[in-house]
Amino acid sequence: MKTKLLLATLLCFLPSGSPSAQTVDEIIKKTIDARGGIDKIRAVASERISGRVAFSQGLEGTVVLELERPHKLYSEVTVDGQKVLRAYDGKSAGWTVNPFTENKDVVEMSADELKEMPDESDLDGPLVDYKSKGAQVELVGKENSDGKAVYRLKITTKSGELRSYLIDGATFLTIKWQGTRKVGNELLPWESLLSDYREVQGLKFPFKIDQGSPGTEYKQTLTVDKVEINPKIDQSHFAKPVAGQAATSATGPATSKP
Repeated sequence: MKTKLLLATLLCFLPSGSPSAQTVDEIIKKTIDARGGIDKIRAVASERISGRVAFSQGLEGTVVLELERPHKLYSEVTVDGQKVLRAYDGKSAGWTVNPFTENKDVVEMSADELKEMPDESDLDGPLVDYKSKGAQVELVGKENSDGKAVYRLKITTKSGELRSYLIDGATFLTIKWQGTRKVGNELLPWESLLSDYREVQGLKFPFKIDQGSPGTEYKQTLTVDKVEINPKIDQSHFAKPVAGQAATSATGPATSKP
């Protein structure tokens, strides 16, 4: 009885939880450091990513994505000589052009699309300064993913979108993103697998992204060819596209813009 009482008393003085347990902010800091550190991340004023995309339907194309602070975005996907464009001015207006749909004109983004653009166009990523962005991050726990020990972080953005990020427990690089995406009129589960990380000017970028909706035909693979840090970007890219701009020559798209 005295032994049990003594053990109970000693337990009161032991630290609660596992000594190796990490808080969500500690994991976030390690993730930011793994990317290259907060100073290098904040020093990026603009970014251009060029690459190739392969779709599950057998189609292939090229991709260029441009981002500029504070929240400007321009993307261009070229397939079969046609360009799918998306532009966001960083404030309150955005446009799309999709020659593969019935409406081939310049279309203004809907209120729901605009609500998501500040997150999509965020150069820093969702974990940097997440509190000031109005987001919440929860450490769900540690689990196994494809033979790797990973941390699962659940993020609730300011717009209310729920996402999960799987952080490699050894490298602290993000290896998977899970959430939802609207395809047509459907809201589908979506995931992106990030791999082949390479260093560009002291920052780590995934050079391969496999993404799609599990259990559906929506699948695509992005292979990055080039990442440019602080390129000079034509500001007209972030304005309303010109009608007919989605057409391109048979020789392929210009790679100077997304």
